[in-house]
Amino acid sequence: MSFRDQKKYIEELKRYDYKIKGKDDAEFKMLLKRHKDEEEFDTVSLSKAKSLYEKYCVSAVKKNYDHFFKKPDDPQ
Repeated sequence: MSFRDQKKYIEELKRYDYKIKGKDDAEFKMLLKRHKDEEEFDTVSLSKAKSLYEKYCVSAVKKNYDHFFKKPDDPQ
């Protein structure tokens, strides 16, 4: 199961590569090289990939602004 997780994390992180800066960029490039060599990540590397995924790829919760656009005569 870890190889599937590894692939999912790397593929999503590739989409957000432009956002990754500094120390995180160095870690991502190291993980990407290991993935290209078809190495399975150990628990430490998988946790790094997961933390990068959570930091850069998790989409923000969209707020609901419908209450601003209700008609005045609509009952609640």
